[in-house]
Amino acid sequence: MSNVAKDTLEIEAQAVKNQLNHLDKNFDKAVKLLKNCRGHVVVMGLGKSGLVGRKISATMSSIGIPSIFIHPSESLHGDLGVIMKDDIVIMISYSGETEEIKKVLPALKNKDKDIRVIVMTGRTKAPIWKDAQCIIDCSVQKEACPYNLAPTASTTALLAMGDALALTVSKLKGFNKNDLAILHPLGAIGKRLTMQVSSIMRSGAQNPVVSQDALVEEALLVMTNTRLGATSVIDKRGKIVGFFTDGDLRRQMQKRGGKILKEKISAVMTKTPMTINADMLAVDAAKILKKYNIDNIPVVDKQNRPIGCLEQGDLLAEGIKLD
Repeated sequence: MSNVAKDTLEIEAQAVKNQLNHLDKNFDKAVKLLKNCRGHVVVMGLGKSGLVGRKISATMSSIGIPSIFIHPSESLHGDLGVIMKDDIVIMISYSGETEEIKKVLPALKNKDKDIRVIVMTGRTKAPIWKDAQCIIDCSVQKEACPYNLAPTASTTALLAMGDALALTVSKLKGFNKNDLAILHPLGAIGKRLTMQVSSIMRSGAQNPVVSQDALVEEALLVMTNTRLGATSVIDKRGKIVGFFTDGDLRRQMQKRGGKILKEKISAVMTKTPMTINADMLAVDAAKILKKYNIDNIPVVDKQNRPIGCLEQGDLLAEGIKLD
């Protein structure tokens, strides 16, 4: 069974790689048409091509290219009215023999002869495409299906070419990270682009802070009550002067034994600790935790006063990975 899986992946990977040979003048023409589109990009396809088309349309919309998907059959029963003269239609049919597609193209021309059509297909010479403005070759040598029939490698190639088209146009339109954040306010992408440390950090009563004159055993009590394995240490002005963690405790216990519990925290803390600001992106804070292999980090204000503590587990709970 593993051989079937291996063969499938190898065939489909090669099919995608071979699409590099299709990045020709037709692809460039399609990019130019889409970049200058003043309306919507309307994607159409039937069956497996339709499923691919839905994904391509969704990708375009998510990266700054307004797009909708219309089912070819539905378009012939009224949905054709959605398409306006400033729109561009991307027609997806690997075989170029789909009956519904054959009927849609003349209907589009009758509706408005200025509507431009980009085709993504495996048969660029199919008669059906004679009125298209641009034909992108997405052909593959063979399907991954052992009978070379079921759409497998061909749909993968179409999808990959659709991504290449969408991302190229998006970049030319100047779409950037800030734009991406606006379009993805929720979910993992939104969190990575917009969530700040202030939204995740432990603050108030949950922010462990002790005086530099406190004993280690007193600091441990604060750490236990806040359920964090660390505490910030402050001077009389409330400014941070140190940080003490469970790891520090274990290391000091190995050296001094139980006597450490009666010592002042200032004698065993990490002095001038690394800190972050509350307005830092959480994803950037996660990179710091990973880089220095630490579980917690104090969050300070402009006066260098600890206003919170960021814990690795809270980042992970929000879906922000330390990668």
